[in-house]
Amino acid sequence: MMQVKQKEIAFFSNIARSGSYNVFSPESNLKIVNKLIDTAKFNKSDFILDLGCGSGAFTSIFHSLGFKNIQGLDLCESLIEQGKQYYPNIAFRVADIEHLPYGDNSVDGIVFSAVIHHFPDPHLAFKEAYRVLKPGGKFIAFDPNRCNPFMWLYRDKTSPFYSSCGVTENERPVLAAQLRKVIESVGFETEFDYLSGLKYVYVKSKVAVNFLPVYNFLDTLIFDNKLFKSFSAFLITLGCKK
Repeated sequence: MMQVKQKEIAFFSNIARSGSYNVFSPESNLKIVNKLIDTAKFNKSDFILDLGCGSGAFTSIFHSLGFKNIQGLDLCESLIEQGKQYYPNIAFRVADIEHLPYGDNSVDGIVFSAVIHHFPDPHLAFKEAYRVLKPGGKFIAFDPNRCNPFMWLYRDKTSPFYSSCGVTENERPVLAAQLRKVIESVGFETEFDYLSGLKYVYVKSKVAVNFLPVYNFLDTLIFDNKLFKSFSAFLITLGCKK
């Protein structure tokens, strides 16, 4: 099953019209970016692509932390225009992750900013990342984890409590075992880690938003425990080009 790109564009264009789209608190956004940097061990001089950058929330944090050679790419032109307005000192461009406008072996690092779970089949996205990365280059991805009970209950279509509010039909939380097969078939060596304790400040559902304080509390209480680490809300995926 392929990603329906026009539906992604329409969905996020509507978000752009509604104004700023901040899912997590600023502290949580910083926590995410620091985790990605620590895991990937990017150098500040690296040429890095932030794929699925939206209006540049993560891109701008990378930039503020000294990663000046980072570019943000997204399929949605409206969000890219917002990024250019918000952060005029950062390069943004409209691009398709499955058809990147860069040469072979030209990029040091790639960040998949909560975007892999938007691909029903991410094979082409990883294959394209492999093509543009230099030998020894790395990608790092951040996505909701289907093994987390909250993510499964609220965001997986097999759940009786699934809500389509605020998501596109392409989305589904990811599983490490499934991703590993795809990533390694492309040629990457891969590792996984997990992240919890992120504070949500927004969800689209008017019902679910009332439960955010409870969710935020339980997420930190339960999944910061090493025993339940693999059930954390978010999966961190690292790939290294051999």
